[in-house]
Amino acid sequence: MAGMRPEHCVTRNHIEVFHQDVLPVGARPVPFRTLMRGSLVPAVLWAGAVSLVSLVVGPGAGAVVCGIFGLFFAVGFARRRRKQHSIRCSAYGALAGVFKESVDLL
Repeated sequence: MAGMRPEHCVTRNHIEVFHQDVLPVGARPVPFRTLMRGSLVPAVLWAGAVSLVSLVVGPGAGAVVCGIFGLFFAVGFARRRRKQHSIRCSAYGALAGVFKESVDLL
């Protein structure tokens, strides 16, 4: 934990693709609000997928999509914690990682 530097704390690539102007200049910790503001496109894609699947198939299928998101988040969080990132850094990085990989699939 002591060896982590702020520039290694959050996956920034997916934010830079859609909203480069929301990121602070240089290597600084990114606040959660900025992370979410820069992640609107992938967040809307996940929410849209849940809504569409829930409407077409049923609420159980929407819960499965939420479970998949949660599983990806948990795996990313655990991998970052194993590399001794802080809890906050692991949570932000895991969320950003899920969003980044979601966008990369498109």
